[in-house]
Amino acid sequence: MQEPADRPSKTRLKRDMDALQSLGARLLEVSEERLAALALPERLREAVLEARRIRSREARRRQLQYIGKLMRAVDPAPLRARFAEWDGRSAAATAAHHRAERWRERLLDDEGALTEFARECPGADLQQLRACVRAVRKDRLAGHASRHYRDLFRLVKAALDAGAPPYNPEP
Repeated sequence: MQEPADRPSKTRLKRDMDALQSLGARLLEVSEERLAALALPERLREAVLEARRIRSREARRRQLQYIGKLMRAVDPAPLRARFAEWDGRSAAATAAHHRAERWRERLLDDEGALTEFARECPGADLQQLRACVRAVRKDRLAGHASRHYRDLFRLVKAALDAGAPPYNPEP
């Protein structure tokens, strides 16, 4: 008896289910804040929280299978994209990182760049940015390595990220 060509093979189905179960297991490693940021169905969120509490190896394995079953009702593409972003592997995350680096250098090299940055990111704390830029410049003149350099990057990245649209996996 031959299967229709349009139907996936049993091996393919099993591979897909294993991938969903692995994605569900990855949810167990996510912090509470990040888990809350994901728009997961309530049953799946509760199953993940329950799996975190389980200490028995066999009970945890069964709970992971249940999470895998619940994952079938969820579109995995947005979750994979979010994990890739959190891991820093996505093209968008890399581009955002490079953009923040370019802004940091512009702020340090050009006096008028802060005004331009304020136009692009109206919610940015300009006073804190200005103080951090001054501290980095002062440290550079003294020839010291500056922790303010990293702080400036964090401030710039936070201001740029504040203007980014929030994550929503629902179409």
